[in-house]
Amino acid sequence: MLSELLQGTDTGGLLIIQDSSSCTGRHLLKSFINAALNREENIHVLGFEVSEEELGEGLNTSSPQRLCFHNAYSDPLGWTDHLTFTVHQFCLDELTHLVKQTSQSKPATLVIDSLSWILRHLSPPAVCKTLQQLKRGGAVRTIIGLLHADMHQKGTVGSVCHLATSVINVAPGMKGDEAVAKITKRSKSGKVMQCEEIFSIKDDLTVIVQSKPSHLEHKQTDPEEQQMDPTANLTFNLRLSDTERKAKEKLALPFVFSKAKKTALLHSGQGSGRILYEPDANDDYDQEDPDDDLDV
Repeated sequence: MLSELLQGTDTGGLLIIQDSSSCTGRHLLKSFINAALNREENIHVLGFEVSEEELGEGLNTSSPQRLCFHNAYSDPLGWTDHLTFTVHQFCLDELTHLVKQTSQSKPATLVIDSLSWILRHLSPPAVCKTLQQLKRGGAVRTIIGLLHADMHQKGTVGSVCHLATSVINVAPGMKGDEAVAKITKRSKSGKVMQCEEIFSIKDDLTVIVQSKPSHLEHKQTDPEEQQMDPTANLTFNLRLSDTERKAKEKLALPFVFSKAKKTALLHSGQGSGRILYEPDANDDYDQEDPDDDLDV
């Protein structure tokens, strides 16, 4: 599934690369940028965390006019008078004007490096609103954002990822040059697909995907994770032997009528339905006053 996402066949979506301090996702982000450049797409990068020189290392620079880097790294809060992109410009009108001013007629791919920097200075509802509006707008073809999950609360991460059409959670692999990609993809019909893949990135930012995670084959099961039998240490037996099971099957339940009993009830004989009372010797029954025992 990672190879399909790198091909960029889905338009009008939001792709979130979710990483942590244990495994960075910027190399995978650069692989997506390079793949879009190879498809001759126009790329707009909002760079908050690294400089343009650092981000451009290894990228396809054969057509530099198709890669537009908006410098939000040197002055992200607008404290100086330099004409740079600031975090306060992260809204629909500013981004639409920025993309249309420097792009050709066809929609461009917007890369945000990173959403975590923006979420630290803008409220999560405002960021989610802008992302949702960009998805519906016509100036941006696709949005790719890097999100550091361990920098935010789970509710904030969940809200941003809920808007995404695809989420790639990057985690460390078994080997030094490998990483694990846990992918969640939502189709337009609402179907959710999930998979886990091992991948590595070459020096030219080419992604090599292994179809089957290697660590799942060699992972030993933790004794605490083994499924325990809840009936193992009971003082009584919950299971039946073969003899007990046969005896149980032959036992007639009180609410199950036999064939003979059904026939007797359905075809009652002569005189049925009569109530006969035989007084007991101890009964104090007065023929003249039948209600003598009542306190009236």
